[in-house]
Amino acid sequence: MMISFYKAACKYALVFFLGLTVISCGKDDDKVEPEKPDYGNFYKTISVRNFQGDTTDSNPTAPKVTLYYSLENNERVAESYQKTTRWDLSFGALYSSALAGNNGADQTNYGSGSSATGGILILAQAFDDVVDIPSDDQFKTGKDLFMTDNAGDFGTGTGWYIYDFGGTKVGDGSYDKQHVVYALGDGVTMADKTQIAPRTLVVRTANGNYAKIKMISVYKDALTIDKWTRNAPHMYFNFDYLMVPKGSTKFETK
Repeated sequence: MMISFYKAACKYALVFFLGLTVISCGKDDDKVEPEKPDYGNFYKTISVRNFQGDTTDSNPTAPKVTLYYSLENNERVAESYQKTTRWDLSFGALYSSALAGNNGADQTNYGSGSSATGGILILAQAFDDVVDIPSDDQFKTGKDLFMTDNAGDFGTGTGWYIYDFGGTKVGDGSYDKQHVVYALGDGVTMADKTQIAPRTLVVRTANGNYAKIKMISVYKDALTIDKWTRNAPHMYFNFDYLMVPKGSTKFETK
């Protein structure tokens, strides 16, 4: 008799427990995560890898083909759209390494004659430290504006990379370290131990949005300084950027 009562009690206890489990699982299943807004290419860091420029060295001193990139659509833009608002960043002059924005009102700009309102500037700050968007009067609107830094050979002012012609500015003077380009997205330590601060480019796009850019490397599949050598495949532009809409005052992620 006691055994039957015990079996019955266990049976009802098991049913009760399973019922609670089902109810509990049902409550959890009813929880729905709120859907995140679709911000498109805004408010997030986008990585561009191996954006290919001219890879020939037949005449190193001759200007290469100008490249065009849409930050808003995260894609290469054909040269045939040069006089439109489809692109935001140009790569021109020596090795297509001189960067500029797209501005139709500036007759010297590649986009001259279009309705583009873009511009560009460079800051001696790390990418993550650039939070406040500079005022519009600080942006430059010409073409081929930022390239070699004065800390290296053939400097043209504050630039986004150092060119080490003889391999002794940054390198150890060996053959492999001659004619090497050092992108300054993370800054660099010179051969004499001088520290060169990181560089961040800020672009006002053709349509008036804002992007900050970290230039990482010009070598194919080589994102760190130990892989940058004379014969490493180049020019393959590697960079990260974060874009916020027109009217924003700060760079932020969401």
